[in-house]
Amino acid sequence: MPVTLAELAKRFQGKVRGNPDTRIESVAALETAGPHEIAYVSDGRYLALLSKTTAGAVILTEADADRFSGNVLLVENPHLCFAQIAALLHPLPTFRPGIHATAVVNPKARVAATSWIGPYSVIESEAVIEDGVWIGSGCYVGSNVLIASRTRLFAHVAIYDRCTLGQDCLIHSGVVIGCDGFGYSKNHERWQKMPQLGRAIIGNLVEIGANTTIDRGALNDTVIGDGVKLDNQIHIAHNVQIGENTAIAACVGIAGSTVIGKRCTVGGQAGFVGHIEIADDVHITAGSLVTNSITKAGVYSSSLKAEPVEKWRRNSARLHHLDEIARRLGKLESKLQQRSKEQKN
Repeated sequence: MPVTLAELAKRFQGKVRGNPDTRIESVAALETAGPHEIAYVSDGRYLALLSKTTAGAVILTEADADRFSGNVLLVENPHLCFAQIAALLHPLPTFRPGIHATAVVNPKARVAATSWIGPYSVIESEAVIEDGVWIGSGCYVGSNVLIASRTRLFAHVAIYDRCTLGQDCLIHSGVVIGCDGFGYSKNHERWQKMPQLGRAIIGNLVEIGANTTIDRGALNDTVIGDGVKLDNQIHIAHNVQIGENTAIAACVGIAGSTVIGKRCTVGGQAGFVGHIEIADDVHITAGSLVTNSITKAGVYSSSLKAEPVEKWRRNSARLHHLDEIARRLGKLESKLQQRSKEQKN
């Protein structure tokens, strides 16, 4: 539904410079935006594009506003405001409630009359599907699962028995929640499976990207806090706990019983060993390997940057001699200390 620039300013605590009656129908990139679309700039590298844009309005800070002669929505955080406007103008599609003829719903399941169960989905015994839930085609919801109000499952999501999903979650295709954790005990040359008896508990307002897997707990539960945002292809092992409003990028692996605090961010391809704790407000850069607990907020990194292969091979060869070099250096230091003592005497 189109809105005026003045209405957007009122809703999102901004100010208009230009024509407040400009009609905004959609959001778009700065390079492609048309006269009824709004764009934004939050990075100085893109300010040069302002002279070429045909956007109906641009979201800018006060500091950058003079760089554009057209309609401006002035805010403190253009990226955040753009996201809020995008959500307003492009909401999730509405749906008609019901159960598709090909869906299989156990008679003992409880499905709210305002929810939708898509084609070829399966809802097992004692599962509870609350008001306004949308379940796409080919999903599996196990027995005694609870899916709270307004949560959406896209196609081919699997929720194993006894797991719970909070309100207003978005679960993308291929996600598996509540599968067995990697729990085995060595029995001579063979492995004895440890039954995974816990659950996976997903809070409210959680988004889980495509093909991410979240294991159930071995004894205690795996817990994903309110407001957590998970990218595609993340693996979360058994008994992991992730605090509220933490965001994790793609291809991260988190080993069992790791605890990650609130408001943390984790860059892509980072890895966490098991049984460590990460404090609130910790930020892990991409590709880092976290092997110890982190007790203080801040930015942490452990990755090595890419180098020309010849240089890397030389450095790698030298790394193999670090122990020998350290021993030789230790001997030299001891000799120097001894000589210094002799000279003093």
